[in-house]
Amino acid sequence: MIMTKKLTIILASIAVAATAWAAAPILINGAGATFPYPIYSKWFDVYASINPDVRFNYQSIGSGGGIKQVTAKTVDFGASDGPMTDQQLADAPGRLIHIPTVMGAVVVTYNVPGVEKGLKLNPDIVADIFLGAITKWNDPRISSANPGVQIPDLPLVVVHRSDGSGTTYIFVDYLSSVSGAWKLKVGKGTSVNWPVGLGGKGNEGVAGLVKQTPGALGYVELAYAEKNGLAYATIQNKSGKFIEPTLESTSKAADGVDIPSDFRVSLVNSANAEAYPIAGFTWLLIYRKMDDPVKGKAIVDFIKWAVHDGQKYAKDLLYAPLPEGVVGMIDKKLEDIQIA
Repeated sequence: MIMTKKLTIILASIAVAATAWAAAPILINGAGATFPYPIYSKWFDVYASINPDVRFNYQSIGSGGGIKQVTAKTVDFGASDGPMTDQQLADAPGRLIHIPTVMGAVVVTYNVPGVEKGLKLNPDIVADIFLGAITKWNDPRISSANPGVQIPDLPLVVVHRSDGSGTTYIFVDYLSSVSGAWKLKVGKGTSVNWPVGLGGKGNEGVAGLVKQTPGALGYVELAYAEKNGLAYATIQNKSGKFIEPTLESTSKAADGVDIPSDFRVSLVNSANAEAYPIAGFTWLLIYRKMDDPVKGKAIVDFIKWAVHDGQKYAKDLLYAPLPEGVVGMIDKKLEDIQIA
């Protein structure tokens, strides 16, 4: 009788444990870009209420870190605002696919006492500031581009990213497209050898340094500038128009652009007359052949939701939704994902 009771208790304990195990949510680990962190955080929270069986743990460590971790397979997906190079793709243990999620603007943000948002900067000025050729805020070129604006005699302190960064990639891709000197001396990548400046980790770090340093100028994703109450510049585009970074002007950057099947495309310095010139896609990085079938299906299902229903959350967080044509291309790409 005692043995029967003990056996009953043991079996009941096993059943309870099995039920608890079965009910445990699937944990998906990701890492990478800080640029899309606000929208990704929103998506993960909303998706948890739609599909409580799946949870996401995303580390906002920068695009360079995301590429390294997804290549090492220490996370289930990576995230980057700079496309992986051919060599990086070749070095990966499997075929990695870029999936665009939203579009965003990289803004030139500054902290100049008495100068509000909307300071006008042309491409040559921006490039020469980051090359170290312009060192004072009242430089004649800045003053002439902003007639009527009282710009103080203040040292100009450049702030850039210290970590591998897709935000950096978009920004230096732009500088390389508008400045021969920058292209020759520095070039583009998620990390570059900066001629001048202070380094901050993540969009958060750059925004923080600009905010606390009078005379500072840096670059961050638009949402970070707004969140921190930072002023940001109106940039002259390829057509000669000074364009404020908005959802509309960011979206215009993709108009007329031929999107390749692998989605690795630059949107900077658009020929569209209404486009903000420093914009780009941000991508999730996933393997075409998923090792874990449960996680693989969960990731694909989430991406399908994000590029369709999830796009409605983009505008409130200052990201531009994906063009419809790109969403259709993503749907087809996801059909090729192999879930073991």
